[in-house]
Amino acid sequence: MTPLHEFLPTKAEDIAEIAKEMGITVEKLNNVIEGLHEFNPMMGHRGCRLAVSYPEIAEMQTTAVINAAINVQKKHPDWKMVPEIMIPLVGEVKELKFVKDVVVKTADAIIAASGVKMEYEVGTMIEIPRAALTADEIAKEAQFFSFGTNDLTQMTFGFSRDDAGKFLSYYYDQKIYESDPFAHLDQNGVGKLVEMAAKLGKAQRPDIHLGICGEHGGDPTSVEFCHKVGLNYVSCSPFRVPIARLAAAQAAIKNPR
Repeated sequence: MTPLHEFLPTKAEDIAEIAKEMGITVEKLNNVIEGLHEFNPMMGHRGCRLAVSYPEIAEMQTTAVINAAINVQKKHPDWKMVPEIMIPLVGEVKELKFVKDVVVKTADAIIAASGVKMEYEVGTMIEIPRAALTADEIAKEAQFFSFGTNDLTQMTFGFSRDDAGKFLSYYYDQKIYESDPFAHLDQNGVGKLVEMAAKLGKAQRPDIHLGICGEHGGDPTSVEFCHKVGLNYVSCSPFRVPIARLAAAQAAIKNPR
């Protein structure tokens, strides 16, 4: 889920139209918009936090996913659709359980009404250091982990991936960092969190699926590291898929499981 501020109207004509549809004054709507403004939205009201504040968002998204899967299943009876619903930006297991309960209640009701037998999985994105540190607790509620290494890198290093480019060149010049941590996974720091969370997750749930998503998924050195620590898959931008597949094959040959 993207930051809440990206959904807020900014044009006067849009605000006036929305206020009219909602039956409230423009002044009242402007006050609501101003109250929702964030100084640091990338660490603010987004991800699962939106679903905690507004459970109807989780209901809406779950409805869309499950209905789409049911429609495909009906058109292709020989296929077995198993939707995977991922809850992002989790940092506390109770937070995950709250949103998961909404997802499960919604999905079960839709599946029962459809008459189609369908299994689904609910997992989470590990992109906050606290989630990695408490992965054994998180795994009690999550059937799979997808490591969001873009945000995990951002929060572990403590700098914004949107702004870090302005000063990282000085770090490269001074050999403080050898490469861009958003392009090549920082194995000594962020990688330790990934490896630790993978071990904790497997200890709690041996059949848990583990993967990463983000630009690191298309970086050969990062893919090899993920293979070494026991991850099952990587996800990346479409144009990086051939590189990722080749890197995964080479990693499997170099380090057979």
